[in-house]
Amino acid sequence: MQAKAVAKSVRIAPRKVRLVVDLIRGKEIGEAIAVLRHTQRGASPVVEKVLNSAVANAEHNYEMEPDNLVISEAFVDEGVTLKRFRPRAQGRASQINKRTSHVTIVVSEKKEG
Repeated sequence: MQAKAVAKSVRIAPRKVRLVVDLIRGKEIGEAIAVLRHTQRGASPVVEKVLNSAVANAEHNYEMEPDNLVISEAFVDEGVTLKRFRPRAQGRASQINKRTSHVTIVVSEKKEG
């Protein structure tokens, strides 16, 4: 049994969010939350919020016990890119890509044995 949560169009570049998600993949919930709280990155609160949502979904929708949940999957996909322009020298303009992310976390119960 699995429960998941997705945060779409988070205004942080996927490359930056993946650094945080890689830290918690495969860990137990308590340990993952502790790691996220002590990670000094802008994406940490966002990932923690998605993780808490996945745990709440597991507890409420599937009646799983939060204490024996583990992060079975965690990945970040690229969302839409907001394209902005910045003035440059000699009347030119250069494009700035403001990237967004879709953060997905899947939790499942620990395998006994």
